[in-house]
Formats: sequence, C-alpha cells, structure tokens
Amino acid sequence: MLEKPMTIKIKLREVIYALADALDLVGIDEVEHGKRVGYMSVECGKQLGLKQETLDILFHAALLHDCGVSSSNSLQHLIKEMEWNNVDEHCRRGSELLLSVEPFAHLTPVIRHHHTHWDMLQDVNITANNAQLSNLIFLMDRVDALAASQEGKDILSKRAFIQKTITQYGGSLFSPELIELFLSVSAKEAFWITLETRHLCHYLREKEEVKDAIIIDFQELKQIAGIFANIVDAKSAYTHEHSLGVSNLAHLLAQKCNLSFATCEKLEVAGLLHDLGKLQVPDTILEKPGILTAEERTVISRHSFETYQILKKISGIEDIAEWAGFHHETPGGHGYPFQLKDQELRLEARIIGVADVFQALAQKRPYRDPMPIAQIMRMLKEFARENRLDGNLIHLVENNLEECWQAALCYDRTKLSS
Repeated sequence: MLEKPMTIKIKLREVIYALADALDLVGIDEVEHGKRVGYMSVECGKQLGLKQETLDILFHAALLHDCGVSSSNSLQHLIKEMEWNNVDEHCRRGSELLLSVEPFAHLTPVIRHHHTHWDMLQDVNITANNAQLSNLIFLMDRVDALAASQEGKDILSKRAFIQKTITQYGGSLFSPELIELFLSVSAKEAFWITLETRHLCHYLREKEEVKDAIIIDFQELKQIAGIFANIVDAKSAYTHEHSLGVSNLAHLLAQKCNLSFATCEKLEVAGLLHDLGKLQVPDTILEKPGILTAEERTVISRHSFETYQILKKISGIEDIAEWAGFHHETPGGHGYPFQLKDQELRLEARIIGVADVFQALAQKRPYRDPMPIAQIMRMLKEFARENRLDGNLIHLVENNLEECWQAALCYDRTKLSS
C-alpha cells in the first residue's frame, strides 16, 4: 500500500533566512555579507518605486546571491576583490541549485547574472526587469566588498571612498542610472549605520514579521534540504556527497528499526542537513592531509552547534533540527556540543550519528583512503564498546552490513529500491 504524500507547513522566509545564515558561515570572520547586500538593495529598490512583490524577489535573491560559494578561500576573493577571474562560476552554480526547487526557481535569472557587467547584460537573454535587479545586487555586492577592503575604519568614514570608486564603473560594470540612485540613497548617514550588525539585525527582525507560511510536500522539503547539502558537500572534494550518503543510510536504519514512514522521511532530511555548520570550517582544515591539532579539532567541534542554531529557526522542523544538530552527541554523554546522554539523546539522533561515522569511514579523506567494510565494522564495534555510538544500532548495521554499505555509497536512493 502506497503511503499518502506527507506535507509540512513552513515559512518560506524562515527557510531563506536559514540559508542566508548558512552562507554567512562560509565567511568565517567576514559574516552577514548577503544580508547587507539585501538591505542595501531593498533601500535602493524602494527609491526606484518597485512594487512589494518585486522588492521581495530582490531581497531574497540578494540574501541567496552567493549560494554557489562553499569555499572560504573563494569567498575571500569575492569579498576582498573588485573583479575576479572565476567569478561567473558561482553565479552559474547558484542559479542551478535554486532552479531545482519550485519556490526558489523565480530567483535564478537574477542570481545567474549578479556579476554580469551592465554593458554585457544587453546581450543576455534576460528581461529588462531582471537585468535591473541583477545589476543592482552586483552594485551593492561590490559596495560591500569595498567596505570590507577598508578594514578598521568607521563605516561613515568609508563612504566617500566607496562612492568615488563605484562611480568609475558607470556604463561598464553598472548602470549609470543605478549609480546615481545609489549616490542619492547613500547620502544619508542612516544608510551606512544600518549596515552595522546590531542595526542590521533589527532591520531583518522587522522583515521576519511578514506572514508567508506555505504548505509544501515532503519532496519539496527534501529538495530544499538538498540545496543545503549541495552547498556543504561542495566545500571539499573529500566530502563530496557525504550528506547524501548519510541521508540514505539514516533512512535505511530507520526502516530497519521499524520507525514510522514519517520519521524515516524526516531522518532522510536530517541527514542532508546535519553538516551545515561545517561551512564555517576553513578549507585548510577540512583538506589537511595530516593529523589535526587540538585547536583545529576545536574549530570543527563547533559545527553541530551551528547546524542546530540555523535549523531551529525554521518553524515546523524542530525535531529535524534536533536530530541533525545532535549527531555528535554520544550515549555516554561525552559528545558535543551539549553532552547529552542516555534518555536525553533520542534514537533518531543516534541513527544520524551512526550513519555519519559509517559514511565518513567509507569515504576517502585527505589523510587516508576509504576503509574496507570489515575494518569499518571493527571500528564501529569499538565505538559501541566505548559508548560513543549506540550498540543496538551497531548490531543492526552488522546484520545488514552490505545493504548499509550500498546505502552509504550509492548516492541515488531511488536506485537502491529498484
């Protein structure tokens, strides 16, 4: 008997904000770039007389404009340099990611061309309205980059330099009309002061009050989670499709535990989302070929807390947020970040934990080759004896070892059931 498709009610803006929070992590120390670009774009858009529907598109596209960037090294180029040779790659990748999810698909033309020069936009297959929005985001993106290049200075003392620099690109990088608009809007001190974190947070909180709850089916939720997973897994060649493997294996283990259909589906989503916080880990640590130092391990140990903080802001997926965020907790209470133990650590979070360790051991890492299946099983048993993983789940894995191996490494789960 086929299960009835599940639905879930979520606020789309909360999801977009969560994605923006995740993208902030890539900056490590240079955070809130997308939010600043969003704020500045909307303030200029209001001056243009754009309707609220168009302002929403502009704001959401600005928040997510760098969703094609996972590497902290690449983001530093984007933030610190006016132009960059490989700049178009992240525009293409970001637009392709969002195109796969219907609630975000309308943003893709704007994101695809948010680094296309104004004098080239005329030859691109894009509507005049979207071209204007793209170029406005490009302009505000470079304004923020110029502000970052003036590190250590008060925001108000930076504005003359930024305004003067931007005007040099009128008619080439940016529309002359948009430059004049920017100069007018940015003449106000309030425009610049609002870019400071505490004022920006207040601005964003006011926007959060918009009631835009929608009902989506679980397939769409998986697609949204897949965007998050793609961004995370693209951070390093060594973590390619790790989240998808964890998702597949978690779903399988949930089925073997005879959990409900709904729980199995939710665990699949939690598996896709569990490593969101790793976006904050520098590329050099994730790809280090040798043993990590104590300080480097400390940096990594933050990631599950960051995952939880991002996901718990989305109403309607509180349980998924816990299962994903608690995947490094242990039955013995020696995990992180909350040191939960015994009954505090639900079975679903334990399942994600086992799936995460299994998949990581089966995948190549910079410091080792993939482990053979027998060696993986020996390590899992040792972790169970040390009360670092759930012993009952490890016994379940052992009884279904080949199937677990296939789930962890065969990244298209539909093929497993065919």
